[in-house]
Amino acid sequence: MRTRMSGARERPRTVVGVDGSEQATAAALWGAADAARLHHGLFLVHATNLDRLDRFASFETSEHVKDRGNALLAEAEKEIRRRFPSLDVAVKMSRRNPVAALHAAARPGDTIVVGSRGSGGFGPLLLGSTGLEASVGSPAPVIVVRGETGGKDGAPVTAAVRDEQDAVWLARTAQEAQARGQSLRLLNVRRLLAGVGGRPAPSDDAGGPGERLTNDLAARLRADRPGLTVRAEVVTARSVASALVEASRETGLLVMGSHERRSISVLGLGHVVHAALHHSHCPVQIVPYAREGQGVSEEGLGSDD
Repeated sequence: MRTRMSGARERPRTVVGVDGSEQATAAALWGAADAARLHHGLFLVHATNLDRLDRFASFETSEHVKDRGNALLAEAEKEIRRRFPSLDVAVKMSRRNPVAALHAAARPGDTIVVGSRGSGGFGPLLLGSTGLEASVGSPAPVIVVRGETGGKDGAPVTAAVRDEQDAVWLARTAQEAQARGQSLRLLNVRRLLAGVGGRPAPSDDAGGPGERLTNDLAARLRADRPGLTVRAEVVTARSVASALVEASRETGLLVMGSHERRSISVLGLGHVVHAALHHSHCPVQIVPYAREGQGVSEEGLGSDD
């Protein structure tokens, strides 16, 4: 296990899973650039899963796994420091499995970043059951870096809004959009009633809060952040998922609440979020809801030191 910190310890951090794969490397570079924009620290985590491996592997095998992990972290840290010399960087080797390692690393106010594919320690993070657990059970927002990551000139942050509970996480989303120098688009999708002349369906859990609530949320954000451009948009489509995926073509970051409920299992993200994670043309941020349904979860799960 290896931990090295530099600079201030209490400011928010971007926590990135590192495994040496092309996708994880792209996620680390995207996370570093985003951390620089947000004035966050960067925390690179490699999970060895030695808690499990030590039960049946030889000492030599375990040492090889640790050596490889240290080398991956050193290589990632070196490249990031070369590109972002003023960024505060920390690294950690964890004995835990990938999901537990990332959750344990996240402190209140942090954001977790993972790649859309991977190998080694973070290989299963997307999009099987481990990936769903990483998003829904996370103590912090999770960004899955996929699609176009090089930045789209003038592209906004798009927040998919559904109901009044979204106001909780929208405040943080607006703050970060402003720090990134991007505008914010609040997007609500109304579903069409199939077979009834294409009429919009009444507002429901899947269709969103409707135009009046979307405009009200936008007005509140404009009042709180006068320098931020906030646009409210309501679109009508047969599929909420396909509408969000289409919107992601002109978006720098798609943000969604997980809308976790106590009646849904920890793996139950729902088909809309699942479709966005599979098909979005830009990075996707999933914001967790607390188990009690009261706002966004901001409580970390503790260190694995």
